[in-house]
Amino acid sequence: MLVEKQSEAKRVATNGFQEIYAPVSKYLEALDAFLHEQLSELEPEIREQAAYVFNHSGKRLRPMLVAYSGWVNHGPEHNPALVSLGAVVELVHLATLVHDDILDDADIRHRQETAARKFGPATAVLVGDALFAHALSLAAHFPTTEVCRVVARATSRVCAGEIAQTLEKQSFVADLNRYFRIISLKTAELFRVSSQLGARTAGYGEDFVADAARFGHHLGMAYQIYDDLTDLVGTEAAIGKTLGTDLASGKLTLPALLLLRELPAHESETLLRCARSGSDEA
Repeated sequence: MLVEKQSEAKRVATNGFQEIYAPVSKYLEALDAFLHEQLSELEPEIREQAAYVFNHSGKRLRPMLVAYSGWVNHGPEHNPALVSLGAVVELVHLATLVHDDILDDADIRHRQETAARKFGPATAVLVGDALFAHALSLAAHFPTTEVCRVVARATSRVCAGEIAQTLEKQSFVADLNRYFRIISLKTAELFRVSSQLGARTAGYGEDFVADAARFGHHLGMAYQIYDDLTDLVGTEAAIGKTLGTDLASGKLTLPALLLLRELPAHESETLLRCARSGSDEA
């Protein structure tokens, strides 16, 4: 079952983002309650692992985009469809995090052991699969097939972005356009879909839906760039997850790509060689 603890969302709110979180706090509470209810819908064999992932959830940025883009009248917490939609995108996101931590060999996520660290990577990858599947099951309950279709497509694109980034580790191509393509798939896509479907579910017109989707896309791109910066200059105590994994695992993110453009050729080759070998020197 879910344990009472300060969520990452509340922790972030108390550290300077109260104005953003306060208007949707009731919505986030409704979302947490809904996710708690979903544990009983999962098979008994995976409830402990799923509860662990839910207990150590993040900032709820994607459900917040659902809430804000779908805001009508008194607030999104009064629209059960928006709460359910928030759960769909959050489940997809949590599943990708479980898988990411396996790929990155990360030990810490949201200030706790990752699912891979606690249960082992083999179990964790299956837990992630189960969360993906349950997200699509929830999406199938909407009266239109659009939610299920869009979420399934977004999930495919997120996986494609992760695959592309994994393959990039083998080639080490210093290509900015390739970098932006990858983060558009693996991060910005779910931000975009959260905003798009929130507006659609609330009944807004096509122009507003398109604008909301575009806003979500740009926010997702910016957020991934921020995340890539924290991997180099953040502290694990402040960020709450394992840092310093990008270069060590062969990921060339925006800071490294911009650095490579400025370095003399011999220094650039040295950095690439260190990164290829996974050396701490990188």
